[in-house]
Amino acid sequence: MESPVAKAMTLNVRVSGALGDFVAESVGGGGVYENVSEYVRDLIRRDKARAEAERFEQLKAELTHAFAAPDSAYRALNVEDVLARRSRRRAG
Repeated sequence: MESPVAKAMTLNVRVSGALGDFVAESVGGGGVYENVSEYVRDLIRRDKARAEAERFEQLKAELTHAFAAPDSAYRALNVEDVLARRSRRRAG
């Protein structure tokens, strides 16, 4: 989730050896990215998408498990029940 006022962040990262060589190959005339900043932003976006997909899969698994329960495992709730449960959770 993005904050209401997104702040710019400057990162200084040092890579060398095989990682530095790989970044150099990925940036510039022979690479996919125009500059290292573009490359890092794309990596962050991909990691964010991966984390969101993991959370979605976890939620999907929890819902699948919940909906697999027999009808007898459920009980009817009215608005007052839901609000009371919510209040108890906030207090505890």
